[in-house]
Amino acid sequence: MKPPIHYSPDLETIPDDEAETIEGLKATLLDIMETTSEHYGHAVRSVHAKSHGILKAELTVLPDLPPEFAQGMFAVPGVYQAVLRISTNPGDILSDSISVPRGLALKVMGVEGARLSGAEGNSQDFVMVNGPVFTAPNAKAFLKSLKLLAKTTDRAEWAKKALSAVLRGAERVLEAVGGGSATLQTMGGAPNVHPLGETYYSQTAFRHGHHVAKFSLVPVSETLTCHTEEIIDTKGRPDALREAVAVAAEAGACEWELRVQLCRDAEAMPVENPSVLWDEEDSPFVTVARLRANPQPGWSEARAQIVDEKLRFSVWTGLEAHRPLGSVNRVRRETYKMSSDFRGEFNRCPIHEPQTLDLPG
Repeated sequence: MKPPIHYSPDLETIPDDEAETIEGLKATLLDIMETTSEHYGHAVRSVHAKSHGILKAELTVLPDLPPEFAQGMFAVPGVYQAVLRISTNPGDILSDSISVPRGLALKVMGVEGARLSGAEGNSQDFVMVNGPVFTAPNAKAFLKSLKLLAKTTDRAEWAKKALSAVLRGAERVLEAVGGGSATLQTMGGAPNVHPLGETYYSQTAFRHGHHVAKFSLVPVSETLTCHTEEIIDTKGRPDALREAVAVAAEAGACEWELRVQLCRDAEAMPVENPSVLWDEEDSPFVTVARLRANPQPGWSEARAQIVDEKLRFSVWTGLEAHRPLGSVNRVRRETYKMSSDFRGEFNRCPIHEPQTLDLPG
């Protein structure tokens, strides 16, 4: 196995038109939020608007990690308070029968160390999706996909349900012949799987102290793995995912492993193209921490009032030692801030980073 490469700013290549791409993304996301806020009378996130699970948890950084993995917040053992938010990717609040990829945001609080410029508070955020690669090779290509998704915002829900069923059928055909389409899944063709049985990935690259890495969060307790590949029956159940998460979260303690995959070849494991899979045979994921959520309510209006309304999750909230890398991550900096600022101003509820967090229930 090749040794991990050393982090260097030279690993990133910034295209001349990146500022234009950022402005295009901001305009598209703003359009989504203006549409939904006018409809709801309340501002929600421009993407991942609907939460299906909100869990308080504890992250334990493991002792005796190999030096290349014991980097940044994982350099020394420790125990941290954390909160998980499970969601799906549209920017409007939809019935769960419209199946789209799952997302998981993790906020770890009380993390000490030199912070990224502009990163408030003391949290380290991780933003993940239940697939190992991103849907686009760069931010400019992602903008094209986002514009397509934005056109469906706030359209007739019955049409979205019908389209989702058609796209799921098309995706099954592609899978049967050994293929698959990230675009179809994003638009509503993803399998309607149980969120707690899924493995989540950062998809994009990050600095990992002296090295470069991607992250994954893997279910390991039987209370979670029993739901892996489980299809949720959403017929007549607009909030079926919340119901499924609630049952699982109260059934017993849920445990995940937070794992790190180091970049060992800058060409085969590119920083700038998150649509390229980093081969686990060349660089396996290694567990650096364990996440545990004791039995609790999986979702409630009271929890949503705190996490959905008063918190933000951003890859740019955290340590310089875990600096986001690549074009998709770079454009997230201004777009995430614009999104949270819009919500705070529209709802007259400024969003701040918590030092600690106590969820009801």
